[in-house]
Amino acid sequence: MPRGICKVFASLPQVERGVSKIIGGDPKGNNFLYTNGKCVILRNIDDHSRFVNCVRFSPDGNRFATASADGQIYIYDGKNGEKVCALGGSKAHDGGIYAISWSPDSTHLLSASGDKTSKIWDVSVNSVVSTFPMGSTVLDQQLGCLWQKDHLLSVSLSGYINYLDRNNPSKPLRVIKGHSKSIQCLTVHKNGGKSYIYSGTGLFLNPALHYWDSETGENDSFAGKGHTNQVSRMTVDESGQLISCSMDDTVRYTSLMLRDYSGQGVVKLDVQPKCVAVGPGGYAVVVCIGQIVLLKDQRKCFSIDNPGYEPEVVAVHPGGDTVAVGGADGNIRLYSILGTTLKDEGKLLEAKGPVTDVAYSHDGAFLAVCDASKVVTVFSVADGYSENNVFYGHHAKIVCLAWSPDNEHFASGGMDMMVYVWTLSDPETRVKIQDAHRLHHVSSLAWLDEHTLVTTSHDASVKEWTITY
Repeated sequence: MPRGICKVFASLPQVERGVSKIIGGDPKGNNFLYTNGKCVILRNIDDHSRFVNCVRFSPDGNRFATASADGQIYIYDGKNGEKVCALGGSKAHDGGIYAISWSPDSTHLLSASGDKTSKIWDVSVNSVVSTFPMGSTVLDQQLGCLWQKDHLLSVSLSGYINYLDRNNPSKPLRVIKGHSKSIQCLTVHKNGGKSYIYSGTGLFLNPALHYWDSETGENDSFAGKGHTNQVSRMTVDESGQLISCSMDDTVRYTSLMLRDYSGQGVVKLDVQPKCVAVGPGGYAVVVCIGQIVLLKDQRKCFSIDNPGYEPEVVAVHPGGDTVAVGGADGNIRLYSILGTTLKDEGKLLEAKGPVTDVAYSHDGAFLAVCDASKVVTVFSVADGYSENNVFYGHHAKIVCLAWSPDNEHFASGGMDMMVYVWTLSDPETRVKIQDAHRLHHVSSLAWLDEHTLVTTSHDASVKEWTITY
């Protein structure tokens, strides 16, 4: 006899006198399912006019509450299912309600709504005790809540977790922030004696740059309106400005002292940028789709249009005179910075496959290149960019590189979710971090010091690793 699932009910277990009791809400808002002893009861309740988003039994089992996209919260008798009241009368919230949570003593209810507020209700007298305004933007909509002992929490559309303060509803006690989308890039920088990690993400609703205290993990996002699409690459220049490029066709210069976007420091490009690298003297080189752009003091001063290959990544020599551009054709081309122009040196370095990242060692002695063929090739600058060594180990495309401050080690991250820390003088001496990010591949790497490596991933997490040799 053929059979299949025709409907799915969201349910929450509840035990009363040792008897399992489960209640579920039909997403269409009409049917409620619960069990009592050996009986399964499906009852039609047509109080809600729109989808039911949440159903919760009180801890003592005497009542259950339903919350809906119609902005209503209804309280029912937990024994017979009869309606007791509608919180707030005609409407509990001005927007859809996505979550509710009972207080431990079953007397109060916490609600979270798309109207950008959370509320505490005194169920016995059907009144609002506190209203928590969480902001004015779309990302401030409240999608979840929890009442755990003395702690009240809500979750915003931005992914931020808010610790609510009953004594001061206008301001949360604490807000835990972080990325809710895949992280594309990171960089590190010392500011005021502390080392900070800067990470960039952002698709659709929430393009964001975050900064993290590397010691405590405390973090926040940059203030103001910044990039409007995915942040593809970032780096820090010699003046302490964060330079980021984005799929919104802009390069932004942001002060790391202020960590605040402004209308200044925005360079609009003709086509979408992929990668940016900086050098001394206010120079920055941006690789775009079919174009290489030279910036000087936050202004576009030169571009190479249709270079005859598709540029993918770029690195500037620490001396500031040479630019290495890696292409999808598996070659690296060298350019010289001459004032406000770029000159093709006509030198071609061959990788083992399409180039995915390039990086100069901090002393400028070596250029490391990784490619889609799972190989890292290191070239010696002093020897006319001759091949110094080749490093094998990854099982999938390598996507990022970073040199240690000691110039003797470098790290690579790949689509195989692995990170290798290589020793320049001996390719067989290496540190292997397997499943560095279990949910997705490593997207970017950076070193805080000679023994601390930072990785990011499309799993929206930032990790610090202690490396010992």
